[in-house]
Amino acid sequence: MALVNEHFLKLPNNYLFADIAKKVNAFKVTHPKADVISLGIGDVTRPLCPAVVEAIHRAAEEMGTSQGFRGYGPEQGYDFLREAILKNDFLTRGIHLDIDEIFINDGAKSDTGNIQELIRWDNSIGVTDPIYPVYIDSNVMIGRAGTLDNGRWSNVVYLPCTAENNFTPRIPEDRHVDVVYLCYPNNPTGTVISKKELRRWVNYALKNDTLIFYDAAYQAYISDPDIPHSIYEIRGARKCAIEFHSYSKTAGFTGVRCGYTVVPKDLTAATLQGERVALNPLWNRRQCTKFNGTSYISQRAAEAIYTPEGKEQVSSTISYYMHNARLMLEALRGMGHEVYGGENAPYIWMKTPEGISSWKFFEEMLYGPHVVCTPGVGFGPSGEGYVRFTAFGSHEDTATALERIRKWTR
Repeated sequence: MALVNEHFLKLPNNYLFADIAKKVNAFKVTHPKADVISLGIGDVTRPLCPAVVEAIHRAAEEMGTSQGFRGYGPEQGYDFLREAILKNDFLTRGIHLDIDEIFINDGAKSDTGNIQELIRWDNSIGVTDPIYPVYIDSNVMIGRAGTLDNGRWSNVVYLPCTAENNFTPRIPEDRHVDVVYLCYPNNPTGTVISKKELRRWVNYALKNDTLIFYDAAYQAYISDPDIPHSIYEIRGARKCAIEFHSYSKTAGFTGVRCGYTVVPKDLTAATLQGERVALNPLWNRRQCTKFNGTSYISQRAAEAIYTPEGKEQVSSTISYYMHNARLMLEALRGMGHEVYGGENAPYIWMKTPEGISSWKFFEEMLYGPHVVCTPGVGFGPSGEGYVRFTAFGSHEDTATALERIRKWTR
């Protein structure tokens, strides 16, 4: 008899965004004339930039010839993209990495979910709260998170990030944590971490032999020169951190699928016997076994964003979204709402008025101005009482949605 992995049964029935889609679709069925504007789901709306489109065409044409056709590519990624990453994302910031420390993937979501395979099931994990749901759900699936009770997993150390502590996670000095997930710029709050605070985390990890999983998916949106784009800007991080990058929000690759993970060769973890084991070759072995590599066409598309034309075009798209973020910040604050983020990230984190719950406010927004937001509690217990707005809509939809909210608020 085949036995099911019962840890999957501990998961909530639906993924957060599936729940939102279900509620929105139900509303549309009962209100067919309503024009619903979504400022909730973090999908992009701007088309791929011309440099990327041209690269895709060229790669497709190559694949249509006997000389240019490529089958299985290297599981770690093609050197042309890895070299472009090293030169543009790291060397320009004084970070020296080896090409074998870069692993191309089909989007950061895959690797942030799969990376937990490298560690034992009984490692303790800490997460900033609120947080991207995949981090916790992937640990639930292997049995590391414990049981769910009143919105909290029993074996997860929650590091609250709220207005009261300026959205800065406290170092868990009262107990040891084996693995910590950090995401900056943060999804969902849109807030950032200073070099001083990130240095505190790296020092903590080095002192306590803690592994940091650092999600830098939104680093391209940072405009403040004092905010770190990579954890490797901090001395010693190579010995304690794995970093994840995505082209989804940087270059509109949500439908193209490409990103990369950095696993430094200096990074080790211990066996029960105390032997230190390098994680870079283990991740390489995992990828060679379970992953056939990102498509050649997607990697050529990603390479194109590092050309002079690609950089300019991607920067223009990011500026487009950040213009939306500024509009949202100004408008929501003008209505008297308490809002955060939106300055170095494409997310606005808003406190719900008068203690209204996240899901209740979501429903009021949907049925009132017909605008979709994301309930903050879906990102963790500290997200209760907040909602997330995204800046990934069009200028026109964003302006219309804000005007509707303004009239509804009155």
